[in-house]
Amino acid sequence: MNISVLVSGGGTNLQKLIDAEKAGKLGGGRITCVISSKPDVYALERAEKAGIKTAVLNRREYPDVHAYSIAMRDMLMEEKADLVIYAGFLTILDKSVCRAFPNRMMNVHPALIPSFCGKGYYGLHVHEAALEKGVKVTGATVHFVTEECDGGPIILQKAVEVKRGDTPEILQKRVMEEAEWVILPEAARLFCQGKIRVVDGKTIVEE
Repeated sequence: MNISVLVSGGGTNLQKLIDAEKAGKLGGGRITCVISSKPDVYALERAEKAGIKTAVLNRREYPDVHAYSIAMRDMLMEEKADLVIYAGFLTILDKSVCRAFPNRMMNVHPALIPSFCGKGYYGLHVHEAALEKGVKVTGATVHFVTEECDGGPIILQKAVEVKRGDTPEILQKRVMEEAEWVILPEAARLFCQGKIRVVDGKTIVEE
Protein backbone atom coordinates (compact mmCIF):
# COMPACT_ATOMS: atom_id res chain seq x y z
CA MET A 1 0.00 0.00 0.00
CA ASN A 2 1.15 3.52 -0.77
CA ILE A 3 1.53 5.69 2.33
CA SER A 4 1.75 9.49 2.15
CA VAL A 5 2.94 11.19 5.33
CA LEU A 6 2.04 14.81 6.15
CA VAL A 7 4.48 16.81 8.30
CA SER A 8 5.04 20.32 9.64
CA GLY A 9 8.19 20.06 11.76
CA GLY A 10 11.06 17.90 12.94
CA GLY A 11 9.55 14.59 11.90
CA THR A 12 10.27 12.32 14.88
CA ASN A 13 7.07 10.35 14.22
CA LEU A 14 8.00 10.18 10.54
CA GLN A 15 11.37 8.71 11.53
CA LYS A 16 9.66 5.94 13.49
CA LEU A 17 7.54 5.12 10.44
CA ILE A 18 10.66 5.05 8.24
CA ASP A 19 12.40 2.78 10.76
CA ALA A 20 9.37 0.48 10.90
CA GLU A 21 9.29 0.20 7.11
CA LYS A 22 13.01 -0.65 7.00
CA ALA A 23 12.43 -3.33 9.62
CA GLY A 24 9.54 -4.82 7.62
CA LYS A 25 7.01 -3.76 10.25
CA LEU A 26 4.57 -1.72 8.16
CA GLY A 27 2.59 -4.71 6.97
CA GLY A 28 3.58 -4.30 3.36
CA GLY A 29 3.02 -0.54 3.41
CA ARG A 30 5.53 1.71 1.70
CA ILE A 31 6.08 5.42 2.36
CA THR A 32 5.99 6.84 -1.15
CA CYS A 33 5.79 10.56 -0.38
CA VAL A 34 6.30 13.03 2.48
CA ILE A 35 4.43 16.33 2.14
CA SER A 36 5.23 19.32 4.35
CA SER A 37 3.08 22.37 5.09
CA LYS A 38 6.28 24.43 5.48
CA PRO A 39 9.58 24.60 3.60
CA ASP A 40 12.92 23.84 5.26
CA VAL A 41 11.68 21.58 8.06
CA TYR A 42 13.88 18.74 9.29
CA ALA A 43 11.24 16.13 8.45
CA LEU A 44 11.97 16.73 4.75
CA GLU A 45 15.65 16.03 5.36
CA ARG A 46 14.77 12.79 7.14
CA ALA A 47 12.69 11.70 4.15
CA GLU A 48 15.40 12.64 1.64
CA LYS A 49 18.01 10.68 3.61
CA ALA A 50 15.71 7.65 3.39
CA GLY A 51 15.29 8.09 -0.36
CA ILE A 52 11.64 9.08 -0.09
CA LYS A 53 10.06 11.59 -2.47
CA THR A 54 9.25 14.94 -0.82
CA ALA A 55 6.97 17.85 -1.62
CA VAL A 56 6.15 21.19 0.00
CA LEU A 57 2.59 22.47 -0.07
CA ASN A 58 3.12 25.76 1.73
CA ARG A 59 0.06 26.74 3.76
CA ARG A 60 1.02 30.43 3.52
CA GLU A 61 0.63 30.39 -0.24
CA TYR A 62 -3.11 29.67 -0.03
CA PRO A 63 -5.79 32.21 0.89
CA ASP A 64 -7.79 29.89 3.15
CA VAL A 65 -8.09 26.36 4.51
CA HIS A 66 -10.50 25.29 1.77
CA ALA A 67 -8.15 26.25 -1.07
CA TYR A 68 -5.28 24.53 0.73
CA SER A 69 -7.37 21.42 1.36
CA ILE A 70 -8.34 21.13 -2.30
CA ALA A 71 -4.67 21.38 -3.31
CA MET A 72 -3.72 18.73 -0.73
CA ARG A 73 -6.52 16.43 -1.86
CA ASP A 74 -5.39 16.70 -5.47
CA MET A 75 -1.76 16.03 -4.55
CA LEU A 76 -2.68 12.96 -2.48
CA MET A 77 -4.84 11.61 -5.28
CA GLU A 78 -2.00 12.15 -7.73
CA GLU A 79 0.25 10.19 -5.37
CA LYS A 80 -2.32 7.36 -5.36
CA ALA A 81 -2.23 7.32 -1.55
CA ASP A 82 -3.90 4.29 0.03
CA LEU A 83 -3.19 5.64 3.51
CA VAL A 84 -2.47 9.21 4.63
CA ILE A 85 -0.72 9.69 7.98
CA TYR A 86 -0.56 12.97 9.87
CA ALA A 87 2.81 12.94 11.67
CA GLY A 88 3.03 16.27 13.44
CA PHE A 89 0.99 17.94 10.71
CA LEU A 90 -0.49 21.12 12.18
CA THR A 91 -3.02 22.25 9.56
CA ILE A 92 -6.62 21.16 10.03
CA LEU A 93 -7.83 20.19 6.56
CA ASP A 94 -11.49 20.52 5.66
CA LYS A 95 -14.12 18.01 4.55
CA SER A 96 -12.95 17.94 0.92
CA VAL A 97 -9.92 15.84 1.96
CA CYS A 98 -11.68 13.69 4.57
CA ARG A 99 -14.41 12.77 2.10
CA ALA A 100 -11.88 11.83 -0.57
CA PHE A 101 -10.08 9.46 1.85
CA PRO A 102 -12.74 8.11 4.25
CA ASN A 103 -11.16 6.01 7.01
CA ARG A 104 -7.87 6.21 5.10
CA MET A 105 -6.32 9.14 6.98
CA MET A 106 -4.91 8.71 10.47
CA ASN A 107 -3.47 11.07 13.04
CA VAL A 108 -1.54 10.60 16.28
CA HIS A 109 -2.66 12.87 19.13
CA PRO A 110 -0.60 13.27 22.34
CA ALA A 111 -3.41 12.56 24.81
CA LEU A 112 -6.03 9.94 25.57
CA ILE A 113 -8.95 11.20 23.47
CA PRO A 114 -11.54 12.50 24.42
CA SER A 115 -9.32 14.28 26.96
CA PHE A 116 -7.34 17.35 25.90
CA CYS A 117 -8.26 17.27 22.23
CA GLY A 118 -9.89 19.42 19.58
CA LYS A 119 -8.98 22.83 18.22
CA GLY A 120 -6.11 24.49 20.05
CA TYR A 121 -4.86 21.27 21.65
CA TYR A 122 -1.57 20.58 19.89
CA GLY A 123 2.10 20.34 20.84
CA LEU A 124 2.96 21.52 24.33
CA HIS A 125 -0.55 22.95 24.84
CA VAL A 126 -1.84 19.40 25.34
CA HIS A 127 0.70 18.58 28.05
CA GLU A 128 0.26 21.95 29.76
CA ALA A 129 -3.47 21.26 30.00
CA ALA A 130 -2.90 17.74 31.34
CA LEU A 131 -0.55 18.99 34.07
CA GLU A 132 -2.87 21.87 34.94
CA LYS A 133 -5.72 19.41 35.42
CA GLY A 134 -3.55 17.17 37.58
CA VAL A 135 -4.24 13.94 35.72
CA LYS A 136 -2.22 10.94 36.88
CA VAL A 137 -2.26 9.19 33.52
CA THR A 138 -2.04 10.60 30.02
CA GLY A 139 -0.92 8.99 26.76
CA ALA A 140 -1.45 9.04 23.02
CA THR A 141 -4.21 8.12 20.57
CA VAL A 142 -4.13 7.14 16.91
CA HIS A 143 -7.46 7.88 15.26
CA PHE A 144 -8.95 8.21 11.81
CA VAL A 145 -9.28 11.79 10.59
CA THR A 146 -12.81 13.09 10.03
CA GLU A 147 -14.37 16.53 9.63
CA GLU A 148 -14.47 16.86 13.43
CA CYS A 149 -11.04 17.82 14.80
CA ASP A 150 -9.69 14.85 16.80
CA GLY A 151 -13.16 13.31 16.62
CA GLY A 152 -12.66 10.34 14.28
CA PRO A 153 -12.85 6.65 15.23
CA ILE A 154 -10.11 5.67 17.71
CA ILE A 155 -7.72 2.99 16.43
CA LEU A 156 -5.15 2.55 19.22
CA GLN A 157 -4.38 4.16 22.57
CA LYS A 158 -1.50 3.79 25.01
CA ALA A 159 -1.33 5.17 28.53
CA VAL A 160 1.67 6.97 30.02
CA GLU A 161 2.22 7.80 33.69
CA VAL A 162 2.39 11.43 34.76
CA LYS A 163 5.18 11.82 37.31
CA ARG A 164 5.74 14.28 40.12
CA GLY A 165 7.86 17.17 38.94
CA ASP A 166 6.94 16.76 35.27
CA THR A 167 7.14 19.83 33.09
CA PRO A 168 5.23 20.03 29.79
CA GLU A 169 8.52 19.39 27.96
CA ILE A 170 9.42 16.32 30.03
CA LEU A 171 5.91 14.91 29.69
CA GLN A 172 5.87 15.56 25.95
CA LYS A 173 9.10 13.58 25.54
CA ARG A 174 7.82 10.65 27.62
CA VAL A 175 4.50 10.50 25.73
CA MET A 176 6.36 10.49 22.41
CA GLU A 177 8.85 7.80 23.43
CA GLU A 178 6.47 5.50 25.32
CA ALA A 179 3.27 5.95 23.30
CA GLU A 180 3.31 7.91 20.02
CA TRP A 181 6.37 6.18 18.57
CA VAL A 182 4.91 2.78 19.47
CA ILE A 183 1.28 3.02 18.37
CA LEU A 184 1.61 5.06 15.16
CA PRO A 185 3.69 2.46 13.24
CA GLU A 186 1.52 -0.28 14.76
CA ALA A 187 -1.68 1.39 13.52
CA ALA A 188 -0.14 1.78 10.06
CA ARG A 189 0.75 -1.93 10.03
CA LEU A 190 -2.75 -2.97 11.06
CA PHE A 191 -4.25 -0.79 8.33
CA CYS A 192 -1.94 -2.12 5.63
CA GLN A 193 -2.77 -5.68 6.65
CA GLY A 194 -6.51 -4.99 6.43
CA LYS A 195 -7.06 -5.56 10.14
CA ILE A 196 -9.07 -2.41 10.95
CA ARG A 197 -12.80 -2.11 10.29
CA VAL A 198 -15.05 0.82 11.15
CA VAL A 199 -18.55 -0.13 12.29
CA ASP A 200 -21.02 2.49 13.54
CA GLY A 201 -18.26 5.03 14.03
CA LYS A 202 -16.05 2.70 16.08
CA THR A 203 -13.08 0.65 15.01
CA ILE A 204 -12.78 -3.10 15.30
CA VAL A 205 -9.14 -4.16 15.30
CA GLU A 206 -8.62 -7.80 14.40
CA GLU A 207 -5.26 -9.28 15.27
